[in-house]
Amino acid sequence: MDDRLFETGLEQRRATLGREYVDANLAAADDFTRPFQEAMTAWCWGFGWGDDTIAPKTRSMMNLAMIGALGKMHEWETHCKGALNNGVSKEEIRAIVHVIGIYCGVPQALECFRVARKVLAEAGDL
Repeated sequence: MDDRLFETGLEQRRATLGREYVDANLAAADDFTRPFQEAMTAWCWGFGWGDDTIAPKTRSMMNLAMIGALGKMHEWETHCKGALNNGVSKEEIRAIVHVIGIYCGVPQALECFRVARKVLAEAGDL
């Protein structure tokens, strides 16, 4: 593994998802899951998020749309929290969910709204 990409990824991952969340995930990794955690940190967060061509706020918005389209709600919740950390507003989250509803269907938008309300309430934004 490229140590530089891992360190860049770790920095990016912590900045978006929070140090406590990321460190808990890494600490919970065992011999079975650790190689994936390390590779994902280097590849997704180091190579992907480490490229500063696209700002973190925009990446967060893109992730919400893509993960919402996939219906991966556990990850959507995690990235919704990260999006708030990266400056995405409640209104922007709502607009993203509208697009998900248009292109992926109303039931998926309803799931995203359900999770967004929880995240926004926890953040004190509702």
